[in-house]
Amino acid sequence: MTAPGPQTTAEQPWPVRTVTRKIADWINRLGAVWVEGQVTQVSARPGTATAFLTLRDTSADVSISVTCSTQLVRGMEPPLTDGSRVVVHGKPSYYTGRGTLSLRVDEIRAVGIGELLARIERLRRLLAAEGLFDPRRKRPLPFLPRTIGLITGRASAAERDVLTNARGRWPGAHFRVINVAVQGTTAVPQVMTALKTLDADPDVDVIVIARGGGSVEDLLPFSDETLCRAVSACGTPVISAIGHEPDTPLLDHVADLRCSTPTDAGKRVVPDVAEETQRIRQLRDRTRRALHGWVDRERRLLDALRSRPVLADPLTPLRRRSDEVNALRDRGRREIKSLVGTEERAQSAIRARLT
Repeated sequence: MTAPGPQTTAEQPWPVRTVTRKIADWINRLGAVWVEGQVTQVSARPGTATAFLTLRDTSADVSISVTCSTQLVRGMEPPLTDGSRVVVHGKPSYYTGRGTLSLRVDEIRAVGIGELLARIERLRRLLAAEGLFDPRRKRPLPFLPRTIGLITGRASAAERDVLTNARGRWPGAHFRVINVAVQGTTAVPQVMTALKTLDADPDVDVIVIARGGGSVEDLLPFSDETLCRAVSACGTPVISAIGHEPDTPLLDHVADLRCSTPTDAGKRVVPDVAEETQRIRQLRDRTRRALHGWVDRERRLLDALRSRPVLADPLTPLRRRSDEVNALRDRGRREIKSLVGTEERAQSAIRARLT
């Protein structure tokens, strides 16, 4: 049996304030509850302390208004957006002034894919704090690797894309391919075993880990902490080519080079033979022009030197100097002869006095 309703009559009705107060009292007795739903609207304006959102039922056309602190919304990882599935903890509140029901929330948790993303984000922060994403840890890739290690799914589009694009750029590119599971529970141990094998091969100069796109769950192995640490500790440079452009598993941050797709990895792991041939041709032409320019400059310098009078007739200065020498010699002879004559006359005078 249902409890008897309040005793009111048309002659003795309750005022609105009484009804709203009684509804509020009953709702307040409900206490705090956990509620699951999908976020459809988020309003967290800068400078305001309270955020507003709408939580709708995923199976019925029912929704409820939610209020919480702006800090709680901004601290969500991944960010809270329309469509996010969440579980919230809060207390229903009935605002008597407007006669509206809302849920005052003090905790928000992501569920489903949101929970996976939140877990990945926590691991990302941990690895970043340890310095595993530091650009200074990145190893340079070889210009032309002797052997390229490729870890990918068997007969996959990713394998075909890497091989086709790499060999299209450099036909002599040599690969050592190890096929592994690229999703599911066996993916991480198989990828790590392949990584260890290729890292121990002295002929392998670079390792590519590639797979096509997929859901967050499909790509989850490539955000595994153990695998990320193994790649960071690897002695051989590693290229991550997981998924498509929007996909960014944690492996992308740890690897020495992140490629947006397997096709991109195939293009970046080796040089383009046509481009290198053109570059060599350009360098050869530039060297030839530089050499011809140097020869022309030296020829002009030599012609300028040859045109100088001293080089055109090198004996002229010698003849001029010879004339000067002859003149000085004649002058010296005259002076010596004059001096000798003077001395002879002096001796004769002295001899005459003595006799």
